[in-house]
Amino acid sequence: MLTGNMESLHWSCQDVARWIESLGFPQYKACFTENLITGRKLIYVNCIYLPRLGITDFKDMKVICAGVRELLGITETPWSHSIADPRRDSRGLFLEKKSRTGDWADNVTYQQFLDDMRQ
Repeated sequence: MLTGNMESLHWSCQDVARWIESLGFPQYKACFTENLITGRKLIYVNCIYLPRLGITDFKDMKVICAGVRELLGITETPWSHSIADPRRDSRGLFLEKKSRTGDWADNVTYQQFLDDMRQ
């Protein structure tokens, strides 16, 4: 069962910027709009990616990343995660697939994705 906000996948750059502002970071709105970060791209927003957007304050990065994980209902990969372990949970994999463009990404549901994974 999905627990995150799946509506956020449909957010525009401006919607993401408003959400960033609601987290208490109005100074970073332009970082997200200028880099065309939509709701579909939020799955990639993490502490590795944020400096590329122009966000380098580590405390702010931690809060933004935690907010993204909470919004999308995903968990943080532990630092001790082995490369031999599965890449990530099914929800994270689904969100990565939904981040792409095209008919398949637009139309696939979480249940269809899970069914495809089982095959």
